[in-house]
Amino acid sequence: MSGPPYSPVFRAGDWSCISGQLGITPDGLAEGFTSQLQQLFVNLEHLLQAHDLSLEQIAKTTVFLLDMADFAEMNEAYAAFFGQHRPARSAVAVAGLPFGALVEIEAWVYTGT
Repeated sequence: MSGPPYSPVFRAGDWSCISGQLGITPDGLAEGFTSQLQQLFVNLEHLLQAHDLSLEQIAKTTVFLLDMADFAEMNEAYAAFFGQHRPARSAVAVAGLPFGALVEIEAWVYTGT
């Protein structure tokens, strides 16, 4: 088995689970919190599109922050990214994230009616 031991997207009935997205570019982890946050939103959007899913179908997200001092900035960028769509959300502080990331987001997407 090559690649990571998980699926970026896992469909289960009317639900799709989006694995945690980081601010990774083809060159590696973006520099700084703001850049990582913007890049993870780009990555999330690309992953949704690649699986015929849309932002408006996201029902729940969990945001993992290395430092809760970044909460206000994350909240502002999150609101701008989602616009009028307001999925349920949890935001939690963590002791560490993969590759030294400062922020990560995972999502649950509802594809039913």
